[in-house]
Amino acid sequence: MKLADLYARSGLTLSVEFFTPKTEKGEETLLSEIAVIKRLNPGFCSVTYGAGGSTREKTVDLIEIIRKRLGLEAMCHLTVVSQSKDEARAVLKMLKEKGIENLLALGGDPPQGVSDWQPHPDGFHYAIELVQEAVVLGGFSIAVAGFPEIHPRAVSRDADLKFLKAKVDAGADAIITQLFFDNDDYFRFVDDLRKMGVTVPVVPGVLPILSASQIRRFTELCGAKIPPKLARELGKVEKDDNAAVEMGAEYASRQCEELIKYGVPGLHFYTLNKSYSFLAVCKNLGL
Repeated sequence: MKLADLYARSGLTLSVEFFTPKTEKGEETLLSEIAVIKRLNPGFCSVTYGAGGSTREKTVDLIEIIRKRLGLEAMCHLTVVSQSKDEARAVLKMLKEKGIENLLALGGDPPQGVSDWQPHPDGFHYAIELVQEAVVLGGFSIAVAGFPEIHPRAVSRDADLKFLKAKVDAGADAIITQLFFDNDDYFRFVDDLRKMGVTVPVVPGVLPILSASQIRRFTELCGAKIPPKLARELGKVEKDDNAAVEMGAEYASRQCEELIKYGVPGLHFYTLNKSYSFLAVCKNLGL
């Protein structure tokens, strides 16, 4: 089922994100985790493209396995960085041939060891170009990324919002946000988009914390902030990852509870290939 149809349904659409494992054993472990997650009937899952598009073949292969073996709808990430226009078009054509209808169009992260984001010399420069290519090819339902706290490479918040609106105007059916820990940032983000005439679903991305050091690294990379209250909680579990997982699930549950009351169309969980926290949050919420 396409994203546009999933979010047109009544009720809350749950979705989960996975990254492609590096080994066959890791893949089998992930498939076991996905089988557990599937019991909660998420609307779809998404599979990342790897830094610099490093896992493009594995991403498509994994999506096929998830759809065919596990019967779970899957969305493919597709990035601009580190691939030519012809390579990006070839991936789009391959997805269409395989019947993969859902796509998340992204600028993407640079390859490991590369600090500055640079487009391929013969590639697209912006995610909006991927949206346009997918629309021309036809048959896709397209999501794009949104940053409640501003994209780390944006020149200003106003410019960032205008770029996002342009991606929606180009044909995106939904916006899935980067992780955030202060719901007020999301509420302001949605309000500003609605004032600009953006009407597509804006789905909050939720990351249940697994360790204090890990989440500090993640937020530094994506430009998200750690609110003072959460910082105090992290200080208590600095050297205890098991306690951090429990604290993270509890914090995410409180965050999601408020988001549901606000009326979000769905919740998109960054699982880091683990089922425990997703299951714990859903249990806490009665989902």
